[in-house]
Amino acid sequence: MDPRMDAILSVDTSKGNRLINHRGVALSPTAKAGYLLPVAPDLVTLLEYATGEPARTFPLAQQDITPYENGLRHFNSIMQPTVATAAPVVGVALTARATVPGSSTGASYETPLLDATRFAVEVAKQFTAEQMSFFDEEEHATLLARYGEMTPFQR
Repeated sequence: MDPRMDAILSVDTSKGNRLINHRGVALSPTAKAGYLLPVAPDLVTLLEYATGEPARTFPLAQQDITPYENGLRHFNSIMQPTVATAAPVVGVALTARATVPGSSTGASYETPLLDATRFAVEVAKQFTAEQMSFFDEEEHATLLARYGEMTPFQR
């Protein structure tokens, strides 16, 4: 990870699960320095703009933002950038209606790839213009003040 990154969209094929049952793109909650934060409303809006469809999100557990090799069950590797950065990370999952082991089949569909690309470009434009956020900074500051750092989850 480059320490100059201010935020990260982690795009990954996420078809080998039964949590997301639609063909397209879905967003994760934001992860930041060991904290699992709410799904960012700005990102929901931008995904809807990019796809013309209602945004889909998917659940994560705390262990999904821990190192992949720690022996705990993970949704998949989509959130692994979180272990190497203090920047906010959001998973952008390329999804299917049925369970499809994407890594073994190589199956990717053009429409979700285009939707994810349009979304990423729009996020980059809006984020660099400081028109949107990956998380609520006040809420994050409150969490830090009350509960302290959660960086041990990154190790």
